[in-house]
Amino acid sequence: MDPEQFLEMANMVSKMKMFPYFEMAHAIISCLYIREDLGATAHPFTRKHPFSCWLSSMINIFAGSILANFLLGEPVIAAFKNPNQVLLATVIWYLIFYSPFDVIYKIFKFMPCKVVLAAMKEVIRCKKVHDGVTHASKIYPNGYIIMICIGTVKGNGSGFMKLMERLMRGTWTPNAFELLSPTFPTKASIVASIIFIIDKKTDWISVPHALVYFGIVIFFVYFKLSAMLLGIHDPFIPFENLFSALFFGGIWDALAHVISNAKKSDDSGPKVEIPRREEAKKKE
Repeated sequence: MDPEQFLEMANMVSKMKMFPYFEMAHAIISCLYIREDLGATAHPFTRKHPFSCWLSSMINIFAGSILANFLLGEPVIAAFKNPNQVLLATVIWYLIFYSPFDVIYKIFKFMPCKVVLAAMKEVIRCKKVHDGVTHASKIYPNGYIIMICIGTVKGNGSGFMKLMERLMRGTWTPNAFELLSPTFPTKASIVASIIFIIDKKTDWISVPHALVYFGIVIFFVYFKLSAMLLGIHDPFIPFENLFSALFFGGIWDALAHVISNAKKSDDSGPKVEIPRREEAKKKE
C-alpha cells in the first residue's frame, strides 16, 4: 500500500465518529456479557427485576465515564448527560433481554456477527483510552500516573465496575475485583495509555499521531480476534512470569525451595554408624 494512502486511512480512523454504530456495538457486547453472566437465571431475573437489570446494564455500558469522573472529582452522573447515548443503550438492552423468542439475542450471539461487533468495540476502546489520557493531561499536565489511570479505567471501566454492576443484581463477589487478577483489556489499556503519553509528551515517537493511533487500534482488534478465534487470551503472561521471576522473588523462592529439599533429603537419608575404636577392640 502506498504510504500516503496508509496515512490517509490512519487519519480517517483517528477522526472517525463513534456514535451511533460503534457505540451500539459497545452496548451490545456489554449487554451480552451481562446476560451470559446471569447464566441460567437470566430469564427469571429479567422478568422479576427489570429495573435492576437495566441499571446494571447502564453501569456496565457507561462504566469508564463513571469511574473517570469519580477519580477526577467531576459529577459521576455526568456520564449519562447525553440522552441519545442513554436512549441507544436502553433500546439495545431491551432488545437483548426482551425480544420475542430471543431473536435479537441469538442474532448477536451468532459468531460472525459477534466477531464484527467485538472488533468495533475494540475501536471504541482505543478512542476511550485516547480521550481519557487527553482529558487527564489537560487537568494534570505532569500527572503521568493520573493519565495512565484515567486512560485505563476509560478503556476497561466495565472490568473495574464488575463488583458494583453485580451488586445491582444482588450478587456480591469480592474476588472478582479487577486489580486482583487484571484481564487483558486492562493490561492493553495501560500499554496504550503509556504509548499515548509518550507520543503526546515526548519526541521519542517520530511518526505522525494518526499512525500511532491506528497502530493501537490494530493491536486491540488483532488480539481480541485472536482470543475469540484462536484462543490466545493473554499474550502478556510470559512477560509477566519472567518479570515476576526476576524482580518479585521468583528466583530466590525457587532457590530456597531447592535448598530446603536438599536438606530434607540429607536428613531423611540412611545413617551408617561407624563403631568406635574402643568398642572394636573389646569385640576382638
